[in-house]
Amino acid sequence: MTGQQGHEATHATSHDNRRQVLYWRLLARLFDPEEQATLESASLAVVEDIGLPPALLDPQASVDSVVQRHPALAAAFDGLMVPDEDTAHDAGGDSRDRAAEVRRAALVSKVLLNVFHQGRGAVTAGQLSRWQSDAGWLERALGCTPGELRGGRAARPGVSPAGTGGGGRTPGLGRLIPEIGPALGSIEADLVGRMRLREVLADPKLAGQLTPSMSLIEQLLRDKDNLSGVALANAKALIRRFVDEVAEVLRTQVEKSGVGALDRSVPPKRVFRNLDLDRTIWKNLTNWSPEEERLYVDRLFYRHTARKTTPQRLVVVVDQSGSMVDSMVNCTILASIFAGLPKVDVHLIAYDTQALDLTPWVHDPFETLLRTNLGGGTDGTVAMALAQPKIAEPRNTAVVWISDFYEWQSEPLFESMAAIHRSGAKFIPVGSVTSSGRASVNPWFRERFKDQGTPVLSGHIRKLVHELKTFLT
Repeated sequence: MTGQQGHEATHATSHDNRRQVLYWRLLARLFDPEEQATLESASLAVVEDIGLPPALLDPQASVDSVVQRHPALAAAFDGLMVPDEDTAHDAGGDSRDRAAEVRRAALVSKVLLNVFHQGRGAVTAGQLSRWQSDAGWLERALGCTPGELRGGRAARPGVSPAGTGGGGRTPGLGRLIPEIGPALGSIEADLVGRMRLREVLADPKLAGQLTPSMSLIEQLLRDKDNLSGVALANAKALIRRFVDEVAEVLRTQVEKSGVGALDRSVPPKRVFRNLDLDRTIWKNLTNWSPEEERLYVDRLFYRHTARKTTPQRLVVVVDQSGSMVDSMVNCTILASIFAGLPKVDVHLIAYDTQALDLTPWVHDPFETLLRTNLGGGTDGTVAMALAQPKIAEPRNTAVVWISDFYEWQSEPLFESMAAIHRSGAKFIPVGSVTSSGRASVNPWFRERFKDQGTPVLSGHIRKLVHELKTFLT
């Protein structure tokens, strides 16, 4: 080994040791409430030596506050935990690569510690808000948009979900992300549960610090009958804000492609935006004058934009028991969006041990959600009693049934569902309509749906949007 090689090997060992110190401190902080003085002092020396601010080691400092003081770090968190495909298979790497890994370890440790170490005891509105912000930074580090893993509220329309080949994410990260979403949702739900929500809602200043999320909306919907006055008004404002934000994302997904085939029996509108320039030039090529080098156009051609649509009926049945709250929120909003499309007749039914026909309010998801009563048991037969009379023209009807299908009357419910399928209606069983796509579906129902040719649709809400758009086209 030459002197240069020995020098590089020493540097590589030094970088590896520094990185290990930072990760050992992270693990110690996550699993032991007692501060390890040796690891703290060693980590501080590492952070200062690589030119990062000591605030990264302060568990009380949010990522927002660190970035506010050191703006250059903002870009460093974006895609921080997305493996670099150019170097992912390089087991060695030069000294600069190893130094970069030490820097990465410091930043990763900060965001992971802030998100996953939340201690115990009561939670304030400010603490919840800071955690939501830090969770957003973790999502950015994973190559997502803030809110994408926790509920899709702020996710960019058109961004490929993890593991599907979009966004340059590697397969390994694609397998990891579906597990992180539910974990973040669980932490957020715990924080909301530890917060004195009624007291917070009664104070407009504290309520203003809350950022609506699926966990918070669930608590508000469960507790809405116990609220009044200022607290109820603040709760409704948060619900409406969340509904509007989710609706914006879902509406973009629904409107990406038109509904129905082009209707060529309807003459195209003769307006500039419909002008088919390529066809116009092609059809007028016989009018080309070589002497003048000019094309004379005696006829314009326009694109057809009118679409054939037939009245379609969607009957959406949603299990509103406790395990299906996010599906209830998402599908209520989704139903209202489809109800706004031309010649689409949407009916919405929610159920637990009782069923409620929410069709009169289907155009307003906010009002619909205020009429739900989340929780309780599950009896799909009561919902079926409301759904069956709505199937007047089976071949022109789709029944979307969203549930985990843990029923206490399994045989009678499945037989009635099979009868809908045999009638010619399109029956779509859905196990979840979430952003994480994680759901537990009763295996008994799953196998029988598969055998009859209507497998349970589980996964991202975009899958349901695609199914419904296919039916309407």
